[in-house]
Amino acid sequence: MSETEYGHLFFRMTNINKYYQMGDEQAHILKDICLSIEKGEFISVLGPSGSGKSTLMNIVGCLDVPTSGEYILNGQETNGLTEKQLAEIRSREIGFIFQNHQLLPRLTALKNVELPLIYAGVPPKERKRRATEILISVGLEDRLNHYPNQLSGGQCQRVAIARALVGNPSILLADEPTGSLDQKTGRQVMELFRNLNNEGRTIVMITHDVNIARNARRVVHIIDGQLTEGGQTADA
Repeated sequence: MSETEYGHLFFRMTNINKYYQMGDEQAHILKDICLSIEKGEFISVLGPSGSGKSTLMNIVGCLDVPTSGEYILNGQETNGLTEKQLAEIRSREIGFIFQNHQLLPRLTALKNVELPLIYAGVPPKERKRRATEILISVGLEDRLNHYPNQLSGGQCQRVAIARALVGNPSILLADEPTGSLDQKTGRQVMELFRNLNNEGRTIVMITHDVNIARNARRVVHIIDGQLTEGGQTADA
């Protein structure tokens, strides 16, 4: 694929298939998935429950491996890597944002955001500086020392986004990031995503909501494990 306005090819999936053993039968979850994403893109994968989008997300995020096919992430072939190697890729390349935040309730916003840096061996002073800086950048400068139960749903999601960003990953992978939010708060989170993309962040968002999907610059549809291109959104 030639270079585009988005820059160089960031990842490529070719003929990805995923089977799960279900009793005596094999369930064919993903069917010859082909998907390429350029650096700096913001795409949404749109599909209903049971369509295979979560399985696809897990493979994109190196949380699972395909049964067959090729997945190249940021120039690295992932087929045949050990779990340790996949974990290293996740730590280095991918920032995860989940529907239900997955914040630790006994840690402040600041400490939640510091967690990935602790695992990466970053010294305490530098951890605090980087976590504080990224929380300020998502508009939470006055919530650094608040606990999750002292924050609104939208503020918790911003903490989760900050935690995903603090390690400066190559790609943000968001799984139903507005699923637990009201419409107004969801729009605010989507505005933050668009701003991050405008700064050059590569974002892949999984959603069942067509209105949320339209916030991305490109939409792909997944139904019954098969992927089809939806083209660019109207406001891209």
